[in-house]
Amino acid sequence: MAGGKIRKEKQKGSNHFQGGIPFHKSKGQHILKNPMLVESIVQKAGIKPTDVILEIGPGTGNLTKKLLEAGKKVVAVELDPRMVLELKRRFQGTPLSTRLEVIQGDVLKCELPFFDICVANIPYQISSPLVFKLLDINQRQNFRCAIIMFQREFAMRLVAQPGDKLYCRLSVNTQLLARVFHLLKVGKNNFRPPPKVDSSVVRIEPRKPLPIPAGKLKEWNGLLSLCFSRKNKTLGSIFGQKKVLEMLEKNYRTIESLGQLTNDSEAIDMSVLADEKDDQVDEDETMEVDDGKADEDEMDVKGSDADSDNDMQANDPNFKAKVIDVLKRYDYADKRSSKLTQNEFIHLLSVFNQAGIHFTSKK
Repeated sequence: MAGGKIRKEKQKGSNHFQGGIPFHKSKGQHILKNPMLVESIVQKAGIKPTDVILEIGPGTGNLTKKLLEAGKKVVAVELDPRMVLELKRRFQGTPLSTRLEVIQGDVLKCELPFFDICVANIPYQISSPLVFKLLDINQRQNFRCAIIMFQREFAMRLVAQPGDKLYCRLSVNTQLLARVFHLLKVGKNNFRPPPKVDSSVVRIEPRKPLPIPAGKLKEWNGLLSLCFSRKNKTLGSIFGQKKVLEMLEKNYRTIESLGQLTNDSEAIDMSVLADEKDDQVDEDETMEVDDGKADEDEMDVKGSDADSDNDMQANDPNFKAKVIDVLKRYDYADKRSSKLTQNEFIHLLSVFNQAGIHFTSKK
């Protein structure tokens, strides 16, 4: 009996259907069922009739239909072959079918097609790698913006400002590459099957040009890794650790031997750091989420504040003085990463580089 089969499927955890297809929570398959919400997402996306839209994880096509009606073409990337088949069947024989292209594959592994705007309700486990694939300066398309549904805590990290509890390396890195805006809160009951956590819709607009030269991004990541290794410690304490100083001194000696200390062809143009109005973050709803992994902004650097006095004996004291002098001269020694603005991080990288202190060795 059909009823018996459905009950059996429920026991396996695939107890939600659309078009006869069971959804798998373990794969992050949560389909938007609220038509008002779908309409709101499309409206806030600001789609033009000439836009090519990249949709990631279209599922059975509830959002796809509205996107096809709003834009010129939709390129939908879907991993699940069952959903691909259902999507094609849904629009087969309709006027919209000629404007739909379906790509079966993993969006993280495939080459992104040309698109003007991205709209996506994604499996939450690919949130971070997807954001940075879209913003990867080596391969990113010249797209206008991305409107993406994220787990709420992840979304709030993207838009977090200095001093916010969720402000982290992810916040600073994303906001270096793009302007990020929180658009909508989305309750779990708007999905079938409902996820365990609430969601948010975020708008991501790639920055053009970037605030720092592309050749500085490795150094930028090195600086942030150190600064957010203990984001609530002072920078003087972090940069006073033996392991940190050894790494910086090694880079210094390597670059010095190559004669590059006074020939930095990719110096940061500080004139690009015009003040911008802080993105508004709606903080009237809080939630705790256990995503099952360590906080990605916390990178453990061996060494502690307690033994920093003894640590210095293993390093050139002149180099230690050089590092601390930069921090003190520009009033960073007593500041904490959790409260530094993006412009302050950029300025900190610039003054360290001017002193010949680098966060990666150049070869």
